[in-house]
Amino acid sequence: MAESGATRKNRAAWLPGKFQRLKVSQAPYTPPREHEVVVRNHAVAINPVDWFKQALGDFMFQWLKYPCVLGSDLAGVVVEIGPKVERFRVGDRVLGHAVGMDPQRNRAAEGAFQIFTVLMENLATPIPDDMPYEAATVLPLTLSTAACALFQKDYLGLPPPSVTTTPRNEAVLIWGGSTSVGGNAIQLAAAAGYEVVTTASPRNFDYVRGLGAAHVFDYRDPSAPRDIVALLSGKQFAGAVAIGDGSLSKCIDIAGRCVGRKFVAQISSPVSFDKLQERPGALHMLLRFLPAMLFENIRLAFKKRHRGVKSKFVFGSSLHGNEVSKLIYKDYLPMALMAKRHLVAPPPVIVGHGLEAIQDGLDLLRSGVTTQKVVVSL
Repeated sequence: MAESGATRKNRAAWLPGKFQRLKVSQAPYTPPREHEVVVRNHAVAINPVDWFKQALGDFMFQWLKYPCVLGSDLAGVVVEIGPKVERFRVGDRVLGHAVGMDPQRNRAAEGAFQIFTVLMENLATPIPDDMPYEAATVLPLTLSTAACALFQKDYLGLPPPSVTTTPRNEAVLIWGGSTSVGGNAIQLAAAAGYEVVTTASPRNFDYVRGLGAAHVFDYRDPSAPRDIVALLSGKQFAGAVAIGDGSLSKCIDIAGRCVGRKFVAQISSPVSFDKLQERPGALHMLLRFLPAMLFENIRLAFKKRHRGVKSKFVFGSSLHGNEVSKLIYKDYLPMALMAKRHLVAPPPVIVGHGLEAIQDGLDLLRSGVTTQKVVVSL
């Protein structure tokens, strides 16, 4: 007999309070509402925002109330469907972007770091039978973030991607192409028909070319911005996506010298979080971090005004309430995964099994893993 919602036992890796380590304990099983499904998670992935929240307390996601359930990336099996759900049935294998940390959703039932997660139908995609859950869970948040940057009307506003690409005589710059967001942005922009220019370290040049980049530059090379401007001379520029330390400043310089859309979608903070420590170190570091952030924002505001460039920070879950979620998770990704036109990038590094291993994953991510996605199997 199939297990009913009333008898399902849920557990979660809770964040009990500010600066605390995760605690695994019981959690309520929450049935789905309209256009929602419940997924029994078989793998979850960890993102920088998860350890940022743990390390920085209410400096990040201040709307979340403790205890809360973090996590955005999941893959598993649909166990219950809510009213008006049309795309899924019980037993479907899916990946999904859990948005419990989004200010408009903001509930523990929609966090990924648990056994059963409530998932919005428009943020889920069926996965091929031969795709492991651990590979599928690499995609959701970074894919969504890249999609927001490229396709939302208040960002670059590009036409949607397709598995049958029609080339356009326009170029997009993805600064930081070997990152998780960058790898998905390259693939999405190429699938939308754009000539993709990106940056990476030389050891990752072949990797980003394999994802669809037409031109690659060394992000550490001081002449890279000048060389990119020279390459784009005579081409229509469709905008830039800035990922990584110092990327926004460089993209502003490049966009300001190109013909076309003078807009930069900002993925990364202008000041790195990497050196922030746990409490009490976090509070001490914040006293140094906040003035640096203020100074850099003022400097960049003057630079944008001088160059005639606009920019906007990307919040990766904002697509949940607009048409971009459908463009990606319904119209593009199912066929792209089946045809192997959209690749899982970067590859997962599996750090353990069970909810208890999620804290180990957070610790590993903080230590500096940048070219792999940290994953826990459940």
